[in-house]
Amino acid sequence: MSERIPVNVLTGFLGSGKTSLLNRLLRDPLFHNCAVLINEFGDIGIDHHLVDRIDGDLVLLQSGCICCTIRGDLATAIRALYERRERGEIPAFVRLVIETTGLADPVPVLSTVMYDRVLQHHFRVGNVVTTVDAVNGAANLGQYPECQKQVAVADRLVLTKLDISDAALLPDLQAQLAQVNPSAPCIALDPVLLDARAMLGADVFDRDSKSEEVAHWLQATRQRNYLAVGASVPSAADANVHRDIVAFALDLPEAVDWTVFSLWLSLLLHAHGAQVLRVKGLLHVEGADAPVVIHGVQQLVHPPSHLERWPSEDQQSRLVFIVRGLEPQRIQNSLRQYLHDYR
Repeated sequence: MSERIPVNVLTGFLGSGKTSLLNRLLRDPLFHNCAVLINEFGDIGIDHHLVDRIDGDLVLLQSGCICCTIRGDLATAIRALYERRERGEIPAFVRLVIETTGLADPVPVLSTVMYDRVLQHHFRVGNVVTTVDAVNGAANLGQYPECQKQVAVADRLVLTKLDISDAALLPDLQAQLAQVNPSAPCIALDPVLLDARAMLGADVFDRDSKSEEVAHWLQATRQRNYLAVGASVPSAADANVHRDIVAFALDLPEAVDWTVFSLWLSLLLHAHGAQVLRVKGLLHVEGADAPVVIHGVQQLVHPPSHLERWPSEDQQSRLVFIVRGLEPQRIQNSLRQYLHDYR
C-alpha cells in the first residue's frame, strides 16, 4: 500500500476555506510534484503560479504540480491523469489531492479510489482533511448533516478564519468537533506559518508515519467514553452525542480470532454501513506479536495494516466508532455474542 500514490481528500463545508488552504499547500515544498483535481480553475487563485497551460483542463505550476479540472466521472479523470503521467506528457506526480465541493459527501471519492479496478493498483487513500470555519462552524454543525459527515470522516480537522472569529467561543467549537470525531487531531491554521506535513503528509499506510498516526487515534480517545466487552454501557446522556452522532471506544480485553472478527465487521457494515461513519483502531489478533490496524469509512474498509510493534504497553484491542443513529449497546452486544459463539 505504501508504494502506491496517496490520494488526499480536502473537504469542508461551504465557505470554510478549502481553496485558500489548498492554495497555500501548493506553495509548500512538501507538495511539489503533486496532482490536484478541482472543480474549476476559477475557484482557486493559481494564476500567479501558472507557467504553462497544457490544454483546456490542465495546467502546470512552477512547483511541478499539475492542476486539472474534474469533468464528469471522477474515476475517468483520475485514470486519464495517470495515463498521461505514464506516457510522460506530464510530470510524474507523487501525490494526488482532490478538493470536493462544500456540500459533497467525501465517501464516494474514497470509494472510487479504493474499489475502481484500475485505480486500486496505482493509488491508495491517504488522509482526509476537513476545514472548519471558526466563525460559522458551530452553527453549521448544528444545522447541516453534510457538515457533520465531513467532520466525522476526517483524519485531520483544520480550523480556519481564526483571525476574524471570537476567541472566547473557540473552546466550545473544539469540544463539538471532539464529540463528533474524537480521533482526528484539530489543527489551528496559522495565517503565516503552515505545517503542511501535519495536515496531509502522513497517514496510516505511510511506513514512516504508521505508528505515529495510530498513536494519534489512541491519545485522542483516552479521555472519551470506553466500553469493554462484557461491561455496562454509558447511558445516552453520558455518551458523546451530537444530535444522532455518537462517538465511543470499545475495548476487547482478550485476543480475538481474525476470521471471526472480520466476519462480524463485514456483517455489521453490510447491515448498517451507512450509519457507521467511521471505525478505527488496533486489534490484538490471536497468534500475532504486533497489532493489526483497522480503518474504515462506512462500507469502505481499508486493507488491514500491520504495525511492527505495539505503540504502548497496553496491548488490548481498542476500536473507535463514530456512528449515526446506532446505539453503542447494540454494537457491543453483537460483537460480544460473536466472540462467544465462535470461541
